[in-house]
Amino acid sequence: MREGTFILVVCLVAWFGFDLLQGQRDTARSERDAALFEASGLREAARISGEMLAERDAIDLQRTQELNHERAENDALRLDVAAGRKRLRVTATCSASMSTSAGASGVADAAAAELTADARPDYFTLVDQLALSKKMILGLQDHALRVCPRQTQPTLNP
Repeated sequence: MREGTFILVVCLVAWFGFDLLQGQRDTARSERDAALFEASGLREAARISGEMLAERDAIDLQRTQELNHERAENDALRLDVAAGRKRLRVTATCSASMSTSAGASGVADAAAAELTADARPDYFTLVDQLALSKKMILGLQDHALRVCPRQTQPTLNP
C-alpha cells in the first residue's frame, strides 16, 4: 500500500510539475507573439516615417530650387535695370482732375511711366519676398496634400 501511495504521490507531483511548465510555456508563447506583433508595428511605423521624411525632403528640395531660380531671375533683372539694359515700366494714367484750361490738347511728357531710382530697390525686395512667400505656401500645400494624409491616426484599444 505504501508503494502504491508513493507512486500516486510521485505521479501527482509529476502531473502538477508538467501542468506548471505547460502554463509557463503558454505564457511565454503569448508574450513572444505580443512582442513580435509590436516589433512588426514598429517596423511599419519606421518605414512610413522614412517615406514621409523622404517626401518632405523632396518637396523642400523642389521648392527651394524653384525659389533660387526665381531669385536669380530677379537679381539678373536688378542688374540689368541698374546697368540700363532694361527698364521697369509702370502702367499709369493721368488723373481727370488735371486742369485742361491751359488750352494744350497734348501730354507734356509722353514718355512711358517708370519707377524712380529710389523705388527700384523696394520693388526688387518685394518681388523676392513675394517669391519666398509663394514657395512657402506651395510647400505647405504640398506637405498637407502629399505627406499628412499618410499619417495614421492612433486607434484606442477597448
